[in-house]
Amino acid sequence: MFITLEGPEGSGKSSQLPVLAEWLRSKGYQVFTTREPGGTVIGDQIRAILSNLDNVSMQPRTEILLFLSARAQLVEEVIRPLLTQKTIVLCDRYADSTMAYQGYGHGVDLDTLRKLLDFATGGLYPDITFLFDLDIQTGLNRRRNSGGEWNRLDAYAIGFHERVRKGYLELAAAEPQRWIKIDAGQSFDQVQLDLQNALIKRLPIAANI
Repeated sequence: MFITLEGPEGSGKSSQLPVLAEWLRSKGYQVFTTREPGGTVIGDQIRAILSNLDNVSMQPRTEILLFLSARAQLVEEVIRPLLTQKTIVLCDRYADSTMAYQGYGHGVDLDTLRKLLDFATGGLYPDITFLFDLDIQTGLNRRRNSGGEWNRLDAYAIGFHERVRKGYLELAAAEPQRWIKIDAGQSFDQVQLDLQNALIKRLPIAANI
């Protein structure tokens, strides 16, 4: 099973992912965690370019193609082989990030992006996607105060991030069978409990272990 975690900046998905992975392992599942962009040697090099605050002149089309390149490598080198081994793959961001950030955020044509994503992923899409929904200003404040990396995408104007959140909500509404919205403004423990309870409903074995 392929599970992705999506959401605006500072929504907490990256902190929740390893805890969720350990819980699934405790239930007897084989689990692999990864992130986007990155997860491979090539992908990590692309991540460094995309995150670098010095690259402020990067054009949206350049940004899109770099993200797609990293994703194509991750799918073929890591995700697809693991799925054939009955491993649950948990990925921090995936194709929906391109739709939200470059589509809704930058205003790039969504149909064009969908075609590019089909090519880059080879048609591989998640079984379940968690949307960590959070007020934008709250998320950005979390990012600033976390002491972690403040990257080129974080530094976009507030209007960009508002459009990204709106995009995520529209994507989730269009595919309710795949998306599960989580209130990321809750406590860490409550968010984790919501994630686990949602998966228990989708993974019957977990409920019985």
